[in-house]
Amino acid sequence: MSNLRTALYDSHRARNARMVPFAGWDMPVQYAGIIDEHKAVRSAVGMFDVSHMARFSFAGTGAEALLEKVFTNAVGTMKDFQVRYGLVCNEDGGTLDDVLVYRWPYGYAMVANGSNRTKILDWLTKHAGPDVQIQDQTLATTMLAVQGPKAAEIATGLFEHDVTNLKYFFAQPTRYRGKDCVVGRCGYTGEDGFEIMLGNALGPTLWDDLLAKGVAPCGLGSRDTLRLEAAMPLYGHELTEQIDPLQAGLGWAVKLNKPFIGRDALASANEAAAHRPKRVGLELDGTRAAREGCTLLADESTPVGVVTSGSYAPWLQKSIAMGMVGPGHAATGTKLLVDIRGTAVPATVVPLPFYQRAK
Repeated sequence: MSNLRTALYDSHRARNARMVPFAGWDMPVQYAGIIDEHKAVRSAVGMFDVSHMARFSFAGTGAEALLEKVFTNAVGTMKDFQVRYGLVCNEDGGTLDDVLVYRWPYGYAMVANGSNRTKILDWLTKHAGPDVQIQDQTLATTMLAVQGPKAAEIATGLFEHDVTNLKYFFAQPTRYRGKDCVVGRCGYTGEDGFEIMLGNALGPTLWDDLLAKGVAPCGLGSRDTLRLEAAMPLYGHELTEQIDPLQAGLGWAVKLNKPFIGRDALASANEAAAHRPKRVGLELDGTRAAREGCTLLADESTPVGVVTSGSYAPWLQKSIAMGMVGPGHAATGTKLLVDIRGTAVPATVVPLPFYQRAK
């Protein structure tokens, strides 16, 4: 079965992007190179085609109740135009996905991971009553992320509304070239920025307009190194159906004082937190990259955990990783070893995030 293609596929090919299969789509992994793209986002501004992300909208009188039931964070306390991060869990508290929920005066929307689109849509449909209408808008729309300290400068004058006044994690329905779109102030890089959703017909036009403003096109490779420096979890790595949100350090997005699917399991897990593995940050000696699946050791022969994500960090210029480690080995300053293809590389547990932009 062939992969899906975003509305920007031809634009990527025209700029000689290296395309790879990802989450059922053909996606650009890099243009100029991961390091150059990473540094462009940290120092100026870059853009990513993130149209593979799943986009759902919700209407009907039961929409809020459905989201409250499946979402670990609070929905009812959201303000109009607010965007809120949270998770969707199974009955055992395992993570089905991490998502963003948007609240509009007229309904709700959700952005989920592309690899989980069918799973989450099935889950939502399973738990929805007849008073909710769910629409999958993924294939009809384009989603672009414009990220970096110059993102607001680039967005000035591009849309009918002044989106540069948006607070972080708020969104604005507006118009671009006379057509409806949505601009949210959020992202997955650790930088300021915007995520823009619009109809496919105008996706390539917006891409070209941003290129003309000097925005660097970036691929999924640098998006991954950027989110790693910012210690943002990635589904399938720091979050899985076997790793719950509390172990991943996302307790702030889990409201145990409200009912939701998986709440009771997470409440029990919370009480046993001191005895469970948890996510930590690691700084490695030298420049070798620890990859997902590398064993973490307390000494040459005692495994205590596993690397979930790792890379050489282009902006920080050091080798970093995140991993799940057992109790007793998660404290800042703990010395561990990372087994990288048979070589034990020293590493130290460090606070997260590795990188935080100046406010």
